[in-house]
Amino acid sequence: MSYSACNSIIVQSDAELSAAEAHGLATGLLCINDQADSAYWLAELLQDSDSVNDENQYMLVRLFEETRRLLGSDEFEFDLFLPEDDISLVEQAEALKSWCRGFLFGIGSGASGAKWPKEARDILKDIAEFTKLDANAEGEEDEQAFMEITEYLRSAVLLLRDELGNHSRDNDDIDDDFID
Repeated sequence: MSYSACNSIIVQSDAELSAAEAHGLATGLLCINDQADSAYWLAELLQDSDSVNDENQYMLVRLFEETRRLLGSDEFEFDLFLPEDDISLVEQAEALKSWCRGFLFGIGSGASGAKWPKEARDILKDIAEFTKLDANAEGEEDEQAFMEITEYLRSAVLLLRDELGNHSRDNDDIDDDFID
């Protein structure tokens, strides 16, 4: 599914999110609980919107389930769901900020007040900082920075999935000093 097709579905439903933020939300939920239900995600995603027809709902559920599959893959296939490369860097940067907001919301929605390892907390702080990026990006230097941030996020998400998804099953490695 293309980003623009998914974004159109979400915009048509009057959801106050973009496809990037919706994907971030799904990713955050799945990092906390790889068994998360797509119905919960859809309810969060479309809570204040008009109903979505069955075909579009099916497409959104496919996005959620594909995200689950990619997160669980041993092939490092997961990637952020952002606008295509032919879209302006400004729009891509805005989508990246939205993805980060959605991810943090998904993590928060799926978390139950647990203490997490320091490395996980540091990554979450980085992601929170990315929500404040200056989206007025242009030029080769900004493009390079954008690519580095997306690659960092891609790797960080997979690390967080391992760390946060396992925290409830194995609390032996958790730093008791939750707040630095």
